[in-house]
Amino acid sequence: KYTYTGVNTLFFISSSQMFSNSDEAVINKKLPKELLLRIFSFLDVVTLCRCAQVSRSWNVLALDGSNWQRIDLFDFQRDIEGRVVENISKRCGGFLRKLSLRGCLGVGDSALRTFSQNCRNIELLSLNGCTKITDSTCNSLSKFCPKLKHLDLASCTSITNLSLKALSEGCPLLEQLNISWCDQVTKDGIQALVRCCPGLKGLFLKGCTQLEDEALKHIGAHCPELVTLNLQTCSQITDEGLITICRGCHHLQSLCVSGCANITDAILHALGLNCPRLRILEVARCSQLTDVGFTTLARVSVETDKDTFVYVSPQITDGTLIQLSIHCPHLQVLSLSHCELITDDGIRHLGSGPCAHDRLEVIELDNCPLITDASLEHLKTCHSLDRIELYDCQQITRAGIKRLRTHLPNIKVHAYFAPVTPPPSVGGSRQRFCRCCILL
Repeated sequence: KYTYTGVNTLFFISSSQMFSNSDEAVINKKLPKELLLRIFSFLDVVTLCRCAQVSRSWNVLALDGSNWQRIDLFDFQRDIEGRVVENISKRCGGFLRKLSLRGCLGVGDSALRTFSQNCRNIELLSLNGCTKITDSTCNSLSKFCPKLKHLDLASCTSITNLSLKALSEGCPLLEQLNISWCDQVTKDGIQALVRCCPGLKGLFLKGCTQLEDEALKHIGAHCPELVTLNLQTCSQITDEGLITICRGCHHLQSLCVSGCANITDAILHALGLNCPRLRILEVARCSQLTDVGFTTLARVSVETDKDTFVYVSPQITDGTLIQLSIHCPHLQVLSLSHCELITDDGIRHLGSGPCAHDRLEVIELDNCPLITDASLEHLKTCHSLDRIELYDCQQITRAGIKRLRTHLPNIKVHAYFAPVTPPPSVGGSRQRFCRCCILL
């Protein structure tokens, strides 16, 4: 077994402190340094750190910048200090292309300024959850990192419109930006960003609660290459802004508007007419969407041979399932969570549709109170079905699940069977509780 100090320590111990004078191992004599360097290029962060402590020569090779083109510290060590990021950046320099500091709460603006100055070829940078950073970091990236393509600033709540304006000026190649939960961003920041970054393909704006339809109009006008858009819980947006997106972003493949309670069937109609490549639609908690809108939308999938992922509104009925079974032959994932109006008959149509036998992999039926074991019988011919969610489906039984597993032995079934509520006592006036309430 090998032991290793963390990244925090490793990058500050000199080889003279760590190793003895003997560095004459057979492998170092037999293999040229170029070949050893090539071997090291396939190792992960942990293994490289271990190799760096074997000998003085391995320390030099393992910490060579060419081996550190892609670094993800999330699964290795999250208590990274700012000075470690600075030292890594000095060692890697222009070699570094991808860096993830996701969840590194100790990293701030100063360290990222040094990083930006040293790693000017960075293309992908994740600062998700680095809550200490501010607009100053984006100013540094704008000034020194013109090749930046993917930037994740999710949950960096100090980020404002100034960051987006800085990125628009210095990072014109930006393709994907995640500013989820950066709730100080408004339409002004979005306008500045999209006007100067026409190649944007992914925008994640989840939880940006100040965004209104005006921001979406700017996106629709300036982002013709947009593929992914996440607007979850952007509660102020309406049909007006989203219709602009549909008309201007014909390459759209993934749209999340869950929690946007103001949207109606007009959005589904606009998607059906303008976005033939749509593969993923998430509309949970959009209570104004109905079967009529989903019927219009379902027909768009007939034009594409790509897999389709649909997360529908709780107001839909069996009518929507019938349309999906007819018009979505490539349906792969279907979420019907909390769709309290669907019945076994809708699942029967779905199970007999063209998607059922070879495509459908996941179906979520949790909190569908009208679903019974009959639905499981209708799904037993779905040979590709990998997972089914049945939480709080009170009419599903263990026997029904067992029968389903005889046909689909590898399926993952997620279900919960609540304790039976005891009957009230005869002639008694004392209030009775189920076992769950008693435990609580």
